[in-house]
Amino acid sequence: MGSGNSYQSFIAEEVLWNAFRQDDEQAFSEMYRRFSAVLYNYGYHLAGDAAQVQDAMQDLFADLWRTRHNLSATTSVKYYLFRALRRRLHRLSDAKAALVLDWSLQEEASAEDMRIMGEEDLLQQLRLQKAMRQLPVRQQEAIRLRFYDNFSWEEISGIMGVNEQSVRNLVQRAVVKLRELL
Repeated sequence: MGSGNSYQSFIAEEVLWNAFRQDDEQAFSEMYRRFSAVLYNYGYHLAGDAAQVQDAMQDLFADLWRTRHNLSATTSVKYYLFRALRRRLHRLSDAKAALVLDWSLQEEASAEDMRIMGEEDLLQQLRLQKAMRQLPVRQQEAIRLRFYDNFSWEEISGIMGVNEQSVRNLVQRAVVKLRELL
């Protein structure tokens, strides 16, 4: 990061989005830098295929740049990108097969992070990952969006394409089941 980069991490998503829509290449680069890792992680958990996720993300960002003048305003770029990637992956998976969720690689942690985490914490995390894999796919996705990606109920509703009460029900059932399993 050189001193020539005028975009800092504290710039609001809405400001970044509007600058991008007005042909600002630095804003576009900052959007990619800010959201690509979390977007990839979400996409990988949905599709389970790294190459497919990378292709979908590349297409998504290329389409964003190509259609930037036609895009509407948004206050949450992260929400917009998650929803767009999810739709794109669903279209790709419909052409190939059903979506596969693989929660075995929950949050990627480095070897150093694992050592820092106490052995008890690691065992608890492994038990949680095992329990998560026993949940239905939709419950896994709702839990991930709510607790790992910190989306609001309304945002999750939009991403998953169901009403807010259905999202709350999915999460409630998932939490009850996780408590039973743990």
